[in-house]
Amino acid sequence: MRNDPLLKLYYRLPLAGRTLAASARGLYLRSWRYGADTDQLVEDAINRESWSAKSWENWQGDQLALVLRRAALQVPHYREMWATRRRNGDTASFEELANWPILEKETLRQNPSCFVADDCNPRRMFREHTSGTSAKPLELWWSRSTVRQWYAIFEARSRRWYGVSRHDRWGIFGGQLVTQIEQRQPPFWVWNAGLNQLYLSTYHLAPDLIPAYLDALSSYRITYLVGYTSALYALALEALRLERNDIQLKVIITNAEPLFDYQRKTIAEAFRCSVHQTYGMAELVGGAGECSFGNLHCWPEVGIIEVDATNTSDGPNVGDFICTGLLNADMPLIRYRVGDRGSLSNESCACGRTLPIMRSLQGRIDDVLYTTDGRPIGRLDPVFKGNLHIREAQIIQETLKQIRVRFVRAPGYSPQSANSLVRELKKRLGPVEVVLEEVTKVPRTANGKFRAVVCNLPTGLLMQIGNGGNPSRPR
Repeated sequence: MRNDPLLKLYYRLPLAGRTLAASARGLYLRSWRYGADTDQLVEDAINRESWSAKSWENWQGDQLALVLRRAALQVPHYREMWATRRRNGDTASFEELANWPILEKETLRQNPSCFVADDCNPRRMFREHTSGTSAKPLELWWSRSTVRQWYAIFEARSRRWYGVSRHDRWGIFGGQLVTQIEQRQPPFWVWNAGLNQLYLSTYHLAPDLIPAYLDALSSYRITYLVGYTSALYALALEALRLERNDIQLKVIITNAEPLFDYQRKTIAEAFRCSVHQTYGMAELVGGAGECSFGNLHCWPEVGIIEVDATNTSDGPNVGDFICTGLLNADMPLIRYRVGDRGSLSNESCACGRTLPIMRSLQGRIDDVLYTTDGRPIGRLDPVFKGNLHIREAQIIQETLKQIRVRFVRAPGYSPQSANSLVRELKKRLGPVEVVLEEVTKVPRTANGKFRAVVCNLPTGLLMQIGNGGNPSRPR
């Protein structure tokens, strides 16, 4: 649905047609994600949760050796890098991870196809676009085997840990525009039979529209929810205000945004279930899931996580995550700076699993923006999923009626890029004025962090919105 002509065609379809289109897409995704070997892959992942630290060290060492050799000899970017180092007299071995330089996102973004192994055909691979939290578009390719292994691990350590599965009826709040932003009548969702999934819009969660969402969760018999924390929190606040006691879910799983204690408490109270967070990224170089004791357990099969604690004031052992992917050897990313920060721990967990613990996760703290009628919009990175020729951007809201975008242009930037950016923002935020401000570099915070989204609305207005008021109506 990212292709604009297809999206326009989709919007013109009746509800039954939209359901058919979404379900067809779901069947396509299911064919990539799951197969006859999925159940065994899931069981294997569960069995590995009790491995000793030594077993994990040996397994990761063997897999890392294969990835490093393949990257150095068969991946154009790395092969040229090592050839240049050899010509310059560097005798360091590519078999040692410490000898590899840190890979920055900008390098990957500039020429992603150079990271695909020679013996792979990208046309036969799953192609993914992502901008992450920095609004820098990335192109990624995964083999079918990689996709299935990733989703098997997610099934094992997200759904199975919480007593649900992909076969249950579930709902998701994500970044897809399942209906036009100006629509004020339900449905604000579409049923995807291919994945047994109700895809709910995150762009229509105004207080007066949320009752329709709650009715949909009940009528579609949704068992659990996955999605952006900000969307789930907005839903929970209104459910509590309306005293909706007819919806009880088995679990709610948050992703893409941090989960704060006050949000967890509110969401759990509203839907009378546990709330857990997950950590991952489209680059497939790291992942983690939260156990019932509140610890985020790393997924060692996905990648090796180093913590670069140099030049940090965030606390002891806290720093940038530098990740080396082990799951996707066809597009290996080695010592890749993912843009998140945190710390790791060797402590044991009362849950009994021996998976390493991610002690803190300090990245991905983007602000929530608001539409003129009080709808919170928690994630705007889909705006940048496309070839906009923008290196980085920051979206700033200082009034409900105006959005300012600081951006750094890349080669190929044109007026069409600006028009596309404005159009995509208005699709999500409604009739706002979008002011584009070209800069040479988006300012960072005092400790060097990049904030992709900044909300500078007055505290009083935020309190009014949080209490269920519509800021566009006179009081």
